[in-house]
Amino acid sequence: MMPGLGKKYDVDIETISKPKLEFHTDEYYASGLPIAPAITVNGELLQGADFTEERFEALICRHLDINPPEVKKGLLRNIFGR
Repeated sequence: MMPGLGKKYDVDIETISKPKLEFHTDEYYASGLPIAPAITVNGELLQGADFTEERFEALICRHLDINPPEVKKGLLRNIFGR
């Protein structure tokens, strides 16, 4: 998801990967970084349930000051509104 959107919008994406236990150390908490999985774009955070491709793309577009692409709704999205 992230590399494809990085190419699409010509933005640099840095991925930080750590063993799960490293996210629960005093040093990591002191760093101010979010607990994974999360994405930060210019200080704005997407984490947990907020983390979807559509929301990530909308976040990138908002920071590039462009309109995000329209999300095509499928049958389930039309029924449940998600």
